[in-house]
Amino acid sequence: MWAGFLSSFLLVTVAEFGDKTFFTPLILAMRHPRRWVFLGAWAALAMMTVLAVAVGQLLFSLFPAVWVQILATGVFVAFGLKMLWQAYKMSPQQEMEEEEEALKLVEQAEEKGAGRGGAWAIVSEAFTLTAVAELGDKTQVATLSLAAAHPGLSVLAGATIGHGLMVALAVVGGRFLANHISERAVHWMGGSLFLGFALLTGWELLS
Repeated sequence: MWAGFLSSFLLVTVAEFGDKTFFTPLILAMRHPRRWVFLGAWAALAMMTVLAVAVGQLLFSLFPAVWVQILATGVFVAFGLKMLWQAYKMSPQQEMEEEEEALKLVEQAEEKGAGRGGAWAIVSEAFTLTAVAELGDKTQVATLSLAAAHPGLSVLAGATIGHGLMVALAVVGGRFLANHISERAVHWMGGSLFLGFALLTGWELLS
């Protein structure tokens, strides 16, 4: 049980940094009260985590465990190699692309009136924009893969707490972190972490 919790917690806290789901609440917190941005963004990520865990558990129940572990191993290898390649090729300009994309989403939403009308409007804006940013993201797919190989509740708890930590960091000190922590270094770490999960899952498959 602890393996699923720690794996999902580490994966989310490392891989989510510098992603659209990190910059979206960061940008919103510069425009609105932080507590409402935090509530909306974390609720969205919790919902997306529940969805990923449910799909992962469904795969586990429908297909032989060996197939599920092979699929999970493949997902981790693919994401790990992708992040390492991105880190290798990343330029200073590319490090800003996720932030620029998140800023564009926020500006487009607020031009249409999002976030106006009090606390509920801010929570709703943060929820909607964060959910859109997370849909199909690498952390959601990886959470799904972990949930197919570990107890669902442990993965759900680890990923939800990890998301809560990252959203809190984004809304409180996200700008400082983004300016002082290299996204390239995070990609190196995240890619290595994904490959480590692939090795562990593959080892469980062979043992």
